[in-house]
Amino acid sequence: MPDDIIFNRGFSALLFDMDGTLLDSTAVVERIWGRWAIDHGIEPGPLIRTIHGIRAVDVLKRLNLTGVDPVDEARRIEAQEMEDVEGIVPVAGAIPLLNSLPPKQWAIVTSAPIELARKRLAAAGIPMPEVIVSGEDVARGKPHPDCYLLGAKRLGFEPGACLAFEDAPAGTRAAEAAGCPVVLVTATHSTLHPLGHIAVRDYLGLRCSRDDGKISVWFKTN
Repeated sequence: MPDDIIFNRGFSALLFDMDGTLLDSTAVVERIWGRWAIDHGIEPGPLIRTIHGIRAVDVLKRLNLTGVDPVDEARRIEAQEMEDVEGIVPVAGAIPLLNSLPPKQWAIVTSAPIELARKRLAAAGIPMPEVIVSGEDVARGKPHPDCYLLGAKRLGFEPGACLAFEDAPAGTRAAEAAGCPVVLVTATHSTLHPLGHIAVRDYLGLRCSRDDGKISVWFKTN
């Protein structure tokens, strides 16, 4: 029997952000974006704290640096990210949890380009889902809701029937705007989390069960 139900309802599907939620790519982000920031006269720490969950091109557009084309620069940064997967690891318990889910009832919704997402998932040993929404699939990235709306649509469910797992404010706002309930995963940067949502450090102890096609989410405490 479940020990601690965290939602008094079942969900049609689960939608997972990738970086910081299913896998920890902090080491790569700090290396690549840290070097880039220093090369452009920007303090790395404050910049890195603000880019989680946001497409590279949107980060660069927001910075609005003289002489820097956001699209071209994003391509250069993403090319470096494709070559660097050292230190990428799964968030604890993520792989067993995903393997326990019906393939047609979960998806990944990430701001990363699709090839980078595939490479990082492989590096972390995380199974590739049948449905994945990448940053290239939407005109507006997180914090806009487009990616979560598309993820739910591709699975064939209403967004409000899908539970989203996120790690950063931009992704949380995107899921909220789409109408998805949200669970926050605090494994990589807990200080960034918005208030008002259930939070878990990782997936150890988190269990899912199915009843009449719905997925219930609960904690196993013994």
